[in-house]
Amino acid sequence: QVQLVESGGGLVQAGASLRLSCAASGRTFSSYNVGWFRQAPGKERVFVARISWGRNTLYADSVKGRFTLSRDNAKNTVYLQMNSLKPEDTAVYYCAVDSRGGVPGTTIGAYDYWGQGTQVTVST
Repeated sequence: QVQLVESGGGLVQAGASLRLSCAASGRTFSSYNVGWFRQAPGKERVFVARISWGRNTLYADSVKGRFTLSRDNAKNTVYLQMNSLKPEDTAVYYCAVDSRGGVPGTTIGAYDYWGQGTQVTVST
């Protein structure tokens, strides 16, 4: 069983930055692929970014160049640094873990544990 806790969300103005954290339980965190997804009101949950156990990263086109993923395995934590935020980034952000050791994915089904989400609101 893996428990995930996201933090770092909030209300910011366009152009500002936020850093989201995803803290995980489990002694094998270093072997997990970790993904971030977001869900805006009335819309589907969509892929944002992912970092593999080997620290390979992939970003959605909508955030490429603005968001950066990193991981600290000693702290069982993944960070999503979000810069140059735009109103369209407003959503609930979820982190997710693939504990099965699969190929790092970009779909919801590629992950088997999810956090509760953290709200990010970007005003104009």
